[in-house]
Amino acid sequence: MSATNTSRYTAVAIALHWAIAILILFMIWLGWNMEENETRYQLHKSIGISILILSVARVAWRVMNPPPPLPADMKPLEKTASHYVHMGLYVLIIAMPLLGWALVSTSKFQVPTVLFGTVSWPNIPFLGGLRGNEIVHAILETLHSKGAWVIIGLLVLHVAGAIKHEFSGEEGVLKRMIPGLFGRTAPPQPPARGFLVAFGGSALLFALIAAAPLIGRSSGTSPAPQPPAAEGEAQAAAPAAIEANWTVDYDASEISFAGVHDGNDFTGTFKDWTADVAFYPDDLANSAVLVTVQTGTASTPKKLYNDSLRAPEWFDVKTYPAATVRLSDFAKTDTGYTATATLELKQRSVSTPLAFTLDIDGDVATLNGEATFDRKELDLGQTSDPNAQWVKDAVKVTVTGKATRK
Repeated sequence: MSATNTSRYTAVAIALHWAIAILILFMIWLGWNMEENETRYQLHKSIGISILILSVARVAWRVMNPPPPLPADMKPLEKTASHYVHMGLYVLIIAMPLLGWALVSTSKFQVPTVLFGTVSWPNIPFLGGLRGNEIVHAILETLHSKGAWVIIGLLVLHVAGAIKHEFSGEEGVLKRMIPGLFGRTAPPQPPARGFLVAFGGSALLFALIAAAPLIGRSSGTSPAPQPPAAEGEAQAAAPAAIEANWTVDYDASEISFAGVHDGNDFTGTFKDWTADVAFYPDDLANSAVLVTVQTGTASTPKKLYNDSLRAPEWFDVKTYPAATVRLSDFAKTDTGYTATATLELKQRSVSTPLAFTLDIDGDVATLNGEATFDRKELDLGQTSDPNAQWVKDAVKVTVTGKATRK
């Protein structure tokens, strides 16, 4: 049989082969160079899921479009070896991303997975009960690590075999997989079939998994019962009502927060909050403010931060959908006013000074205030970052806005 009569892989199979191969090689490098680098860690997870979805399409495509037969002049032992190397690679390109996914799902560090900074990716649901299980996590970590070396070995055998058959006296195989390299001398490609099934199926699988967090969030209309406070935590009482004498202009008001993550500043805002304001410039002792914040509306320019803030170790919005801030102990200063801001969050109570300026023009008041909270005192991010290695403990909260006297 001459090379010109040997059928080639389909164009889709060729494209998937090289796309997955390039991603695997990059993943190997990334796995060795992502220590203490969250950006690369998220990229590693993103590419791993991409390989998984592409591999599902590749397997479906292979079933519907069988590969061309091996050259007739290959020795039986070499054909057997080639078969098992191929099968091993197919198993691993699916098993490795699954192991990585399981590894993340059982980790005690509750860091969300956001694919390429855009798509929230859930943990494997049935592994939720094993989160933080050190034995299971260690087993998965070993399998994932050793699997990387196995796939490297199989890749070496795969490439070595292809090169050997290309440059030996046998009929070559490389020309059947390298796109357009041999021009007119390339073997003909067979007709392809099943494009919609292979790619539509993998795309549907991706969409269903990616939609799980959205479905779970929309179905959680009622908050879970709040557990009793642990020792050392404050059991917050329902805040007393305030008879407001000011109406807040929410369109002209904002509550924002700022901190430092991995050496970089970040900022965000709360999109949904209300405030009852009873402020009397001539009677500060009877002044009081109560602010209720819907913690699930925290928004930053980075989706990873948004997902992290909603997670159990941060705001835990499913259990504690709201936080309250009460301002009391108002006092006049040379530059404005001060007050004590008492934040009630996740059944913890923390007080800190709030300094603010207040300009009153007739019945319209403009406010600018700032307070700093310690996330350690509020039990925020204490599972994944208790020593403030990634996120600094100090979080600055800024309040700006306008209100009209009733």
